[in-house]
Amino acid sequence: MDGTALLRWGRTCLAGLAHRREEINALNVFPVPDADTGTNLLATMRAAVEAGEAAGARAHADGSAARAVAVAMAHGATVGARGNSGIILSQVLRGVADVVDGGPFTGDSLRAALARASGLVREALSVPIEGTILTVLDCATAAAARCPDQELATVALAAADGAAEALGDTPFQLGVLRRAGVVDAGARGLVVLLDSLVTVTRGEAPTRPEYPRPAARSAPAGGGEPQYEVMYLLADSDERRVAALRARLGELGDSVVVVGDGLGSWSAHVHCADAGAAVEAGIAAGALSRIRIENVLRTSHADTSPGSGIVADDPGERADSADLGALAGVEASGSCTRLARTSGIAGSAPAADTNHVVAGALGSGAAATPEVPADRGILAVVAGAGAAALFEDAGAVVLAGDDPVTATALLSAIRRMPNREVLVLPNGALPAHELVAVGVAARDARRDVLLLPSASMVQGLAALAVHDRGRIAVDDAFAMSEAAATTRWGSLRAATERALTMVGTCEPGDGLGLAGHDVVVIERDVRAAGRTLLDRLLAFGGELVTLLMGAAAPDGLGDELAAHVEQNYPGVEVIVYSGGQHGDSVQIGVE
Repeated sequence: MDGTALLRWGRTCLAGLAHRREEINALNVFPVPDADTGTNLLATMRAAVEAGEAAGARAHADGSAARAVAVAMAHGATVGARGNSGIILSQVLRGVADVVDGGPFTGDSLRAALARASGLVREALSVPIEGTILTVLDCATAAAARCPDQELATVALAAADGAAEALGDTPFQLGVLRRAGVVDAGARGLVVLLDSLVTVTRGEAPTRPEYPRPAARSAPAGGGEPQYEVMYLLADSDERRVAALRARLGELGDSVVVVGDGLGSWSAHVHCADAGAAVEAGIAAGALSRIRIENVLRTSHADTSPGSGIVADDPGERADSADLGALAGVEASGSCTRLARTSGIAGSAPAADTNHVVAGALGSGAAATPEVPADRGILAVVAGAGAAALFEDAGAVVLAGDDPVTATALLSAIRRMPNREVLVLPNGALPAHELVAVGVAARDARRDVLLLPSASMVQGLAALAVHDRGRIAVDDAFAMSEAAATTRWGSLRAATERALTMVGTCEPGDGLGLAGHDVVVIERDVRAAGRTLLDRLLAFGGELVTLLMGAAAPDGLGDELAAHVEQNYPGVEVIVYSGGQHGDSVQIGVE
């Protein structure tokens, strides 16, 4: 496989994970039953593919392209990793990057890559747990090593079959899986990755069984000890300090994973009661960025009544159940207000993983009082296929805004929402007076509707990043509105005719920079206007710049604008997405 084929594998993985996302989400009961493993894997792979595509476009069409693409995919996955599963996925891609050196990816390369990834993952985990993706990766490695053939396609099939067989055994190795009647969710995602490699190399996908989903999930018990999932990126560090960080995080909590991309960036993950201490441990180890903190409620009881699908634990399984928790919401601070976003979504960005159906941890066997999440949906007006994918990945329902959206169309879309509570992100599609009229018409005895003040898609992404269905609707809407309001935004366009603006007269072909809806920059072209507009928007500070690239954006403009920020504004992060919107060559958000 050359660089092009590696990218084709990545895109096939992306399609497979998108297809299996809900299945994998439903399987997830360990280490936290938060129904987002599939979403995390998809977001992480999206970040890898986007980085690989950028590297592939720059690489020469020779053997070195495979190395460039593999390294970029590993880096993209590491910095864009979401959750335990995403971090481990990044190490599978790093294994590939570490063995590709100036030549194509072969059957022997795959054997070495799997072995390297298996070692990296075990080294990264504070407490390896068998019956998870860790075990399945080991079995895939062993199956590939036993394969006598040298053809990549044959070795890939052997690895995928070995992983699938091991996946079926995971319920017999981990009590929490056995009680729920499911296979490990992260390991199911790994099988999708290996099956995608088989599809690319053999031209057909292996047939796998349909894996049972849990019959039902129980709700969290109240009064549990607060817990948090903490993730961040680490730079300016070394292996000694990273090892010390891993040990410190192990003292603070569990589900500890600290991995690197081989290029000087690390991604850390922990579940703990003291989020501040986890962040302080990272600060002591290096320079932090992209901090994500999610509120996890550690429960001590679960519904063990007949029909619940969960039984009280026995002494031999207490270690399995001790790591269960329930994701209750999201807290965002400073530069971590993002979707993780999927290219590294943050973005996130990123939304945060919020629409969770949760389960309590096993303990004394007393029944828990169910606490059903709010029946709340998000409707967003979005232009461009790439931007639509970002919003959909974050859990929103998208109303296409490529053509002008009317008040009637928005009202109809709201009425089609099945939810009791609907939050609307208009993203500048309609003027305020029409939005007010739509809101009044949409509300009735069956539905509450709140329209949020997002004037652009980048503001909508910022709002969606802090969406938390665990809060009451007005509190959720307030947090989302505040996130949108504190995101400065602008856009770039090419002038199509001579016109008078508030800063002078523009000519056809001039680059126009808008702050909000007002033209504030006129330059000779869009590239120059973009640099000047970024300077204006960052004049009052900022931690995160989001660039949503439009369909008409000149080639390389995103990289050029990102480089301008990195060179002139140290410490400011930049995330570039392919939005695909028409009209604006770029939408820019500054948080």
